[in-house]
Amino acid sequence: MCDSLMSAAEAAQAAARVLGRCDALAEISETRGQLTRVYLSPEHLHANRCVGEWMKAAGMTVWQDAVGNICGRYEAAEPGRPALLLGSHLDTVRNAGRYDGMLGVLTAIETVQYLHQHQRRLPLAIEIVGFGDEEGTRFGITLLGSRGLTGSWPASWLTHSGSDGLSVADAMTQAGLNPDKVALAARQVDDIVAYLELHIEQGPCLEQADLALGVVTTINGARRLNCRFLGEAGHAGTVPMAQRKDALAATAEWITALETATLQQGAPWVATVGMVQCIPGAANVIPGEVHLTLDVRGPQDHGLEALLAGLLAQADGIARRRGVRFSAETYYRIGATACDETLQAVLTQAVTMAQGRSLSLSSGAGHDAIAIAERWPVGMLFVRCDRGISHHPAEAVREDDVARAIRAYIQAVSLLAARLGG
Repeated sequence: MCDSLMSAAEAAQAAARVLGRCDALAEISETRGQLTRVYLSPEHLHANRCVGEWMKAAGMTVWQDAVGNICGRYEAAEPGRPALLLGSHLDTVRNAGRYDGMLGVLTAIETVQYLHQHQRRLPLAIEIVGFGDEEGTRFGITLLGSRGLTGSWPASWLTHSGSDGLSVADAMTQAGLNPDKVALAARQVDDIVAYLELHIEQGPCLEQADLALGVVTTINGARRLNCRFLGEAGHAGTVPMAQRKDALAATAEWITALETATLQQGAPWVATVGMVQCIPGAANVIPGEVHLTLDVRGPQDHGLEALLAGLLAQADGIARRRGVRFSAETYYRIGATACDETLQAVLTQAVTMAQGRSLSLSSGAGHDAIAIAERWPVGMLFVRCDRGISHHPAEAVREDDVARAIRAYIQAVSLLAARLGG
């Protein structure tokens, strides 16, 4: 299938178009000078309209579904065939970069644009979805768009309120959607054969390997906990060092211990203390209580549980030795998501054809593919990003990397349609 690859000149034109459209979407923001676009906001609906027009120009039939995802379909050679689904998200974190999510939607459109320009129809239809909410910025609930597609919305989501005081149901009504018809967004299992998502890596592995593209093996599982060290506050000038029950000192010892333990576990295992609150928080008072968060991630659930258990045991040991108490409560848990082996193999073949070799790596960040994997096989293609920076205005990709990604994407879609469409 080497002769079916997009030419270098076509790929360069497509990449320039994608980056220009990323810039255009970055202007659709609730905050001047920054990129913030949250679920069901006027800006989200504006972005949907823009992406819908680009889908139409690429020869697709376009609709917005019952939860606000923008969707397009490029029909198969035989109308009515199941679809290979491509996509990513259009919402952002606050003060975001312009490629997280958007790059995946726009490169998918270029894939269909190429087929349309060359008057090619595949054994499978191609559908593209720009998911409305992956980040969870507005309501603190992630994957609303993709869980709408899979039909796995909990009923409680409609009553969940965001920081603006509006519930999800209120926001849907304001956006012209009917909260009583969420179920209409769900797709039948036999409508779709598999899902592919192109995304920036959000990490430094591809850059360190000097490669533009890589293939995802697993989306790491995660556990998040609220933790507490409870000691005894006292006067900073009068309590001898050997008699203190300093909650902050215990916290500091544990943070360095968990860093060491996780480093020994090796990549891609990670553990992060992201928030620390010291009570009473006065310069002349020994800290009597510390609240902190722990985020632990890894590619296998059993290994993740073992790592977490070890870290909590270390905290207990430190607390006992220092005469303080430790407690922890898990408030978020998501399992590791394995990418489909057949899709990995096809993506690896396409990436190898595009850049000479491929790199397999796990994803430490969450993606819409997590929700989609509950119903369909998923595969992910990563694109190198500058210094691994994401969720930040400094997020950046290279135009020649994007061109290479589009060529690999087209190749993978063609190979998969031939393999799965029989």
